[in-house]
Amino acid sequence: MSRNQPRLSIGLPVYNGEKFLKEAIDSLLAQTFEDFELIISDNASTDKTEEICRAYAEQDQRICYYRNDTNIGCAGNFNRVLKLSSGEYFKWAAHDDLHSPDFIKKCVEVLDQDPTIILCHSQAYFIDEQGNFIQNYDIKVKADALKPQERFHELLTKHLCNQCYGVIRASALKKIPPMGGYGNADGILLLRLGILGRFYEIPEYLFFFRSHPQQSMSMFFPNYLLLTNTNQKSFLSMLPDFYAYTVWFDSAKKGQILFPHWRIIWEYILSIWRSPLSLNERLCCHRSLHQQLKGTEYLLLKDLLIVLPRLWKGWRKASIDLLQKSLNHPFPTLPL
Repeated sequence: MSRNQPRLSIGLPVYNGEKFLKEAIDSLLAQTFEDFELIISDNASTDKTEEICRAYAEQDQRICYYRNDTNIGCAGNFNRVLKLSSGEYFKWAAHDDLHSPDFIKKCVEVLDQDPTIILCHSQAYFIDEQGNFIQNYDIKVKADALKPQERFHELLTKHLCNQCYGVIRASALKKIPPMGGYGNADGILLLRLGILGRFYEIPEYLFFFRSHPQQSMSMFFPNYLLLTNTNQKSFLSMLPDFYAYTVWFDSAKKGQILFPHWRIIWEYILSIWRSPLSLNERLCCHRSLHQQLKGTEYLLLKDLLIVLPRLWKGWRKASIDLLQKSLNHPFPTLPL
C-alpha cells in the first residue's frame, strides 16, 4: 500500500518521555510487519522529547511528528493520534513500553483471519527501568465470548487495560465515543469496544510493560504490581486514585469539583444504553454491573464527603462577599 494508506496506524502520545522514548520507537521500527505509519503527538514536552522525535522523523518516512502548543491532557493526546490516523488497523503505543519484533505481525494475522475479532493483543510481562524482567502479567480477561453481555461482564473485572495497546480495527474505534476525560477512561473505552466485538489474546509474551516511578500507575496506583496476586475483595482496598487520574486524563479539570466514582458509574450505564444491544442483553449487563461493583458503594459516598466541605466553603465565602458588598453600598433613601 502507499505511504498515505498504510494498513496500520500506530499512535504514540508522549509527554516528557526522553528517558525511554528511543527504546520504544526502536521497538516499533524493528517490527517484522512494516506497512504502518507512526504518528507521534508530543503534549508540549519540556525535555528532549521534541529533539528525539524530530531526529527519528528525518530518518524514517513512516514517522509523522506533531507537537501540541499546550498540554491537552492524556485523553486529548490519545484521541489526537487516533484522529490523525488513516490505517485499516490502529494501535496505541506508550513511550516507555516495548514489543517483541513479531507482535504486530501476529496481531494483524489474527484480525485478517477472523472478522468477528476487533482487537488482538498478547500476553505481557513487566520490566524495570533497565528492561529487566520483573513478573508476568497473568490476569485473564475472557473477552472472546460470543455474547456481548458476557464480554461486558469480563471487562468489568480487575485488570490494567493492557488490551488498549493491542491492534484494533479502526472501524470499531469510530463507532464509539473517544477516550473520555475521567478516571478509568481507558477501561470504559475497552468495555465499549468489547460490546461491539470479540478480543483475542495471543498466548505468547510479546508485550512488555515498563514499570517506573514516573508512570501514571506508579503515581496513582502504587500497588498495581500486586494486582495479579490479589482477589477481588482485597482489590477494593487498593483501588487507584481516580481523583488524580481524572486530572491526568483531562488537565483542564484541575481544581474543579469532581465526582469521579459517580462519573464512572454513569459512563458504565451509558455504555449499556448507547450500544446496539437487545433488551435482554442490556438487562444482563446491568446485572453484571451490580455483581461486579457490589461493595464499592462507599466510593460514591466518599465523593460526596469530599465535595460537600468545598461546596460549604464556597457558599460561605459567597455569602460573606455579598454581605460586605451590601454594607459598602447601602440602599438609597427614598424621598418622603
